[in-house]
Amino acid sequence: MSILRIEAPDDEARLADWRHVHNVIVPPAALSLDDVRERVRRNRLEVAYVGDVLVGCTTVRPPAGDSATATVIARVLTEHRGQGFGEELYARGLEQARGLGAEVIETVVLAANEDGLRFARRHGFAEIERYVLPGETAEWIDLRLN
Repeated sequence: MSILRIEAPDDEARLADWRHVHNVIVPPAALSLDDVRERVRRNRLEVAYVGDVLVGCTTVRPPAGDSATATVIARVLTEHRGQGFGEELYARGLEQARGLGAEVIETVVLAANEDGLRFARRHGFAEIERYVLPGETAEWIDLRLN
């Protein structure tokens, strides 16, 4: 297996790489670079490479307020799936969330992302809600780790 290098997006190139993976995997929620700059201030974002090749990214939304719930999202570009990268990214995100005090772990998957749904269910997540955001057509699924 290739060695995965995971880094915080702390410069414009890495922010653009994180944005690229996010926008390829969840096009209905495409983000601008300014959106990503804002997001990196409130969430833990990471970008993953094999050598210099971009393979994926993660988001960990920490628990907020009185909630002990964190959201962990691992994204791997289609051409790099099935090589264990999602496993490594997910495990790292889970560890970060728990380190931030999370007692409950959730994830959110675009309903059309069948690979993402299979991955979440294989890792013990169960669906808790399906919804379409106001003014949009894409269906989202919130899942909670059992």
